[in-house]
Amino acid sequence: MLKTEVFEQLKKAMKEKDVLAKGVLTLLKSALDLAEKEKGEALSTEEEIAIVNREVKQTNQALEGAQNAGRADLIEKEEAKLVLLKSFLPKQLSEEEIVEKLVAAGVVKGMNMGEAMKIAKPLLTGQAEGAIISKVVKNLIS
Repeated sequence: MLKTEVFEQLKKAMKEKDVLAKGVLTLLKSALDLAEKEKGEALSTEEEIAIVNREVKQTNQALEGAQNAGRADLIEKEEAKLVLLKSFLPKQLSEEEIVEKLVAAGVVKGMNMGEAMKIAKPLLTGQAEGAIISKVVKNLIS
């Protein structure tokens, strides 16, 4: 379970007095705990990955804001957070691998974007970021 791994790394970060890792892991553990409590049972791996993806997306947005503001101190901090969060995700697929999977799943040129995304989302959840999936699907169907 991802939650156990997060907790183990959190304990390690506390022992090593790694403030950044401790903060990120505490937030992630809280998000996982909250989702589990709301569901009333243990989360599936897909649900855990979705939570980590949500945290990655929020961190990406914070990183963009820091870059737009020219804040080097925040940029460095957000990039370090991203590295830590992405370590909990499965290996991310390259655009070529995404195209191969989509073609094998039946996504073809001229297909409706909505229909293509209905196939792509469940197929690639946790294996690629939504923005990348969307970009690849657009290129594939147009």
